[in-house]
Amino acid sequence: MTQPTRTDDTFAELNQPSLWSGINAYRSDPLIVDLTSGLPRSTREDLEQMGRYVTSHEAQELARMANQGAPQLRTHGPRGERLDVVEFHPAWHALMRRSMSSGLHSSIWDPQADPEAKGQSHKVRAARFYLTAQLECGHLCPLTMTSAAVAAMMASPAVQKDWAPKILSRKYDSSNKPAMQKSAVTIGMGMTEKQGGTDVRANKTTADKVSDGIYRLSGHKWFMSAPMSDAFIMLAQTKDGMGCFLVPRLLEDGSANGLQFQRLKDKLGNRSNASSEVEFSDTFGFLLGAPDGGIRTILDMVTLTRLDCALASAGIMRASLAEAVHHARGRSVFGKMLVHQPIMTRVLADMALDVAAATALAFRLAEAFDRASSSSEDAAYARVMTPVAKYWCCKIAPALIYEAMECIGGSGYIEERPIARHYREAPVNAIWEGSGNVMALDVLRVLNRGRDLFETVFAGLARDLGPAGKKTIDVLRAAMALCEQDEGAARLLIEQMALAAGAAELYRLGAGKIADAFIETRLAGGWRATYGMLDARFDASYIVDLLYPPAT
Repeated sequence: MTQPTRTDDTFAELNQPSLWSGINAYRSDPLIVDLTSGLPRSTREDLEQMGRYVTSHEAQELARMANQGAPQLRTHGPRGERLDVVEFHPAWHALMRRSMSSGLHSSIWDPQADPEAKGQSHKVRAARFYLTAQLECGHLCPLTMTSAAVAAMMASPAVQKDWAPKILSRKYDSSNKPAMQKSAVTIGMGMTEKQGGTDVRANKTTADKVSDGIYRLSGHKWFMSAPMSDAFIMLAQTKDGMGCFLVPRLLEDGSANGLQFQRLKDKLGNRSNASSEVEFSDTFGFLLGAPDGGIRTILDMVTLTRLDCALASAGIMRASLAEAVHHARGRSVFGKMLVHQPIMTRVLADMALDVAAATALAFRLAEAFDRASSSSEDAAYARVMTPVAKYWCCKIAPALIYEAMECIGGSGYIEERPIARHYREAPVNAIWEGSGNVMALDVLRVLNRGRDLFETVFAGLARDLGPAGKKTIDVLRAAMALCEQDEGAARLLIEQMALAAGAAELYRLGAGKIADAFIETRLAGGWRATYGMLDARFDASYIVDLLYPPAT
């Protein structure tokens, strides 16, 4: 007897919406389309192609397999010899190959990467990074570090000359060979140690000079991500102070450079990517910058990674809420579609405001990076707002993604959906490259050394905020004055700055009604702990449909 074929109509009868798949993540996002409207046509066509790819069944399967097939550490071989290699699922390599071909690891340093988008390299890369984050974030970690590492290498022109060509290559090479024998390399980073964590000045790793620019390192790193990278940026104590070093994983003859991986971290999320504990001795490294200027040198790298943290957080929030809105449009409850239930509509709209502001803020920061060398206003924005954007975009992501999961209901709490992966991933961006308190302290550091930078930023925000500008800047100045007397109030300032800057950018982009709803519920509203706190003054359905247009 022939069994009936189950069709989409069958699932419709079961009140089960189709999965969020095969919908162009670029074209279905009006805000990102608007943010990239000034880019060359060829770049926008590339973004459309990427938008189709990241939601495709093929790509989603790669993301799923890369996270289910966690990396495996092999410390020893069959003869008892040290191996210290990490094996990744083939899906990981497929993701890496695709993203490196897109230049996520190198394009901001390559003048030939997007020749028609001259002066917009950070913005172009930001768009690609934001879209790729909606697919899978674990493999973005080594790509972020590789891209940012060039900033640290610039402190040593000789090292940069040798390594930059390998970094600029887009031919992914996972072979276990010396870096200079490979078609392309990736770079990791090792900063934190057991005893200090974020307090890297407490690092105990030592570096003894061997010859000009070459040191021998001994010590440990508590978190060293992407341990199969071809080299690592590390901090170590020289006799003159803290230095920054590029440490190859293998020496030129193919032998190990003394790095012994003790174990891989069993992480909550970011599971496709390996993070290791490592000990080392007689490990050679190239000095980057002055032997006592290591923190200053590595901060150039850290600044770029913080932008990526903000972009990734905005990306996974967008993907999660898009999935929730799609589900709500396809499921009927209590006699009407879920998206039209008034309470649900307001929850979705409220979340949409945060995602829009976070996205706009992260892209404004990328634009500031592009223009910092030629504009004092953008240079001030890049310095002041990097920790602000990193703090707020990353901080709101876990709660927002959880709320999106709740909108889907019980079927949102299963591993088959991408949203489960996004939820596990969300906290790492807030923790990596400086937790919330570290970002707040960084803002205070700028305040103590360059108050004029804040005034430059405030002038730009006041201009873009329009009629709300003066009152909002008065609030920021009051918070700033409080922080000068009370360091513990730093989070009050950094959050208010993020909200004001997010609203300002929405106004600048012409999203007036969205900006009005955002600023009145965030800066002018009362204390709020959950989503859905919009009142009837704001058209929730309009917000949802504008930012998440129904599929046609």
